[in-house]
Amino acid sequence: MEVSEERRQVQSNGRCRYHRSYVIFTILLILSLCYYIIVYENSETWTATVSLFFPETFHNKINVSQTTVSGGISAEPWKPPEPYYVAYPNNYSFVINEPEKCQKENVFLVLMIPVAPGNMAARDAIRSTWGTEKLVADKIISVLFLTGLPTSQDSEKLQEDLLQESEKYHDILQSDFWDSYYNLTIKTVVMLEWLSAYCQNASYAMKIDSDMFLNVKNLVNMLLPAPKQNYMTGLVARSAMVLRNPHSKWYLPITVYSPALYPPYALGLGYVFSLDLAGKLVKAAQLVKPVYIEDVYIGMCMNHLGIALTDPPDGSLFNVFPVDYNRCRYSKLIATTTRSLQNQVDFWRDLQTPGPYC
Repeated sequence: MEVSEERRQVQSNGRCRYHRSYVIFTILLILSLCYYIIVYENSETWTATVSLFFPETFHNKINVSQTTVSGGISAEPWKPPEPYYVAYPNNYSFVINEPEKCQKENVFLVLMIPVAPGNMAARDAIRSTWGTEKLVADKIISVLFLTGLPTSQDSEKLQEDLLQESEKYHDILQSDFWDSYYNLTIKTVVMLEWLSAYCQNASYAMKIDSDMFLNVKNLVNMLLPAPKQNYMTGLVARSAMVLRNPHSKWYLPITVYSPALYPPYALGLGYVFSLDLAGKLVKAAQLVKPVYIEDVYIGMCMNHLGIALTDPPDGSLFNVFPVDYNRCRYSKLIATTTRSLQNQVDFWRDLQTPGPYC
């Protein structure tokens, strides 16, 4: 009897230790998850990862159930028909437009800058730096910011602010798609639509991200001898592997895109193209199944058209990683990412000061 009682006591103690361990493990797991969410909630990597497992919830959170914006414009929140597939039905219209921007002047180069509706700081940084360079080597440069509908809780105020900003600067284009990371392909093809409809007299256009430093003079010098048709250049990726890891920000499942390699494409940080390509790419977009990775998709459309991309004359002209500032180095490059808007402003201002570059 004493042995039996001792055995029961041991079993009871074992169960207690097991339950305590289970409770402690559960608490630690919950705390770890809370830390992960707090730290990464606002990052693109976090949102992209969450959307892999909860696509409907994620897109409903981004595309808030707002049906009206300032000025009486109505729109239904965009929803993807399936994960990693972007619909491009070609029925978007412009809420804010500058249809005569190119017609008023003999524009050589149009700089198109995709930007979020509320990111006025980025627009102002560009307006005070490389966006001021409107005449280079007798060539006219035009600058336009492209945005979609705001999706945040204060979207009505953002829209009012955007309308006032447009009245002041006349350099904003806004279309009625919901502005989000997963709609960048829509944003890019809408850009091409606008160029094809309103800017056919220009020679070249550049799509460039708002966090980029741009040396406009070097860009124009590169374009002066460049082809006027079927020309696209930038930092060209060749034989890039399709990422199949579901945790990657740029994951594409084999059911959406089956080849192991992408066709050549110019990285979206900044690529330049002759204006004849705008209309050709819009037509190709009606036939090529879209993906949400916008620069890859443009490469897919170029591949569909059978048009090869052109490597820049120097591999150091376009930089995907921030280049440490050096007056000599920056006097020779065309575009590079920067670590902050302040860097973008400071580097440009220093480059404008008189004196030798090298």
